[in-house]
Amino acid sequence: MDIDLYVNQVPDYAAFPTVDQMHAELDHLAATHPDLVRLRPIGTSRLGEPLRVATIGVGPHDAVIIGGPHPNEPIGALTVSALLRRLVEDRWLREEFGYRWHLIPCVDPDGARLNEGWYARPGDRRAYAEHFYRPREADQVEWTFPLTGDGYTYDRTMPETEALMRLMDEVKPAFVYSLHNGELQGAFSYLSRDVPGLAAELAALAAGQGLPLHMGPPEVPSAVRIGPAAYLTPRGSELGPVYGIGGGSVDYADRFGALHLVTELPYWADPAVSDETPTEQVYAEVIGAFLAGQRALITELGRSMATVQADLTVASPFRRSLEDFLRTHDDFVAEWEDFPGADRPATVAEVVGNEQLKHSMRLRYGGTYLRLLDAELAAGNPTPAIRAERARMGEVFDAWFTEAQTGFTATPIPLRTLVAVQLGAALLAAEAAKTA
Repeated sequence: MDIDLYVNQVPDYAAFPTVDQMHAELDHLAATHPDLVRLRPIGTSRLGEPLRVATIGVGPHDAVIIGGPHPNEPIGALTVSALLRRLVEDRWLREEFGYRWHLIPCVDPDGARLNEGWYARPGDRRAYAEHFYRPREADQVEWTFPLTGDGYTYDRTMPETEALMRLMDEVKPAFVYSLHNGELQGAFSYLSRDVPGLAAELAALAAGQGLPLHMGPPEVPSAVRIGPAAYLTPRGSELGPVYGIGGGSVDYADRFGALHLVTELPYWADPAVSDETPTEQVYAEVIGAFLAGQRALITELGRSMATVQADLTVASPFRRSLEDFLRTHDDFVAEWEDFPGADRPATVAEVVGNEQLKHSMRLRYGGTYLRLLDAELAAGNPTPAIRAERARMGEVFDAWFTEAQTGFTATPIPLRTLVAVQLGAALLAAEAAKTA
């Protein structure tokens, strides 16, 4: 297969689509091509939003493509759109490649609507932080699949998760692709198993589109690296007991022997995240400085929350998210304190990666906290404590943003590039899944 043929056909995009725009596109394609596109409901979100899948193509294999498993990660909505349109227009891909494709542009529409304030300004870092929302762990579709065994059980599946489970139970996929993205780290992938050559192909695809590869600290300390910027996907049995979560879509895909792929792509590009040149800093010191920054963040947010706690009246998703972050922080820190091999020199990528993550966490959860306080004010609850902390934390957030921008040289990545990489990765992995 000529991957470049499909990658080069990806159009330019100016913004991420809203949930209503996603629905409108599905309706249009199904109405315009009723002989090719089958659009049907697979469930309903917690707030009553329809969850729909578009099916297209001829088997014998089935692929499930999951867009928006985290609502602050909307690249997948555009990737689903681009892939669906390619399938409509390309008969060979639709009929000869060997797949029925089941495409979901956004599996968490409730959360996506709370991020739409920055979707139209994808390169604006402040807009992203001020309108950021990421659900608490127990409200994340990706990490609420059922999990049992080894003394740990998780059975608090959500309607959105159950919709994905029903779809996979029905089609028994050979390939499952969960479309993710980050912020400032480089491009990297998770694979459910080490298919010979695939990790290298995925890295080459991203690098060929000009994306820096993520060679800094792994997202999960225990992640097993299988290639440049590629890891084996951690399973729920490993992460669940630590974070109090369920299995991931990878755990459910394992039931069918499916190859599972996650692509993690940044919004902003910084070549330093790929630089493996050793520095004079010891990695343990780099990790220690990062964790000290995280403790300071928790202390600041925790102190402010304690000041307003008695006055809070709104059970907003922002409140649930922030309280969950504060509750699970100790587990996060504990994982990193025992990082193996930390007595070696740190690379440039590791130094830069940890520094960028410090700023990202501040802006993410500082922005979430301001949204929490704004929800109280909007509900008519302007107590003195809430008003005072909103003003004070607004200034703290401004200072964090100024510090994050000082010396910041990363540049926004064109959305077309991000979609091209995710779409190309889908085709590479789907081809590999036929025989893997």
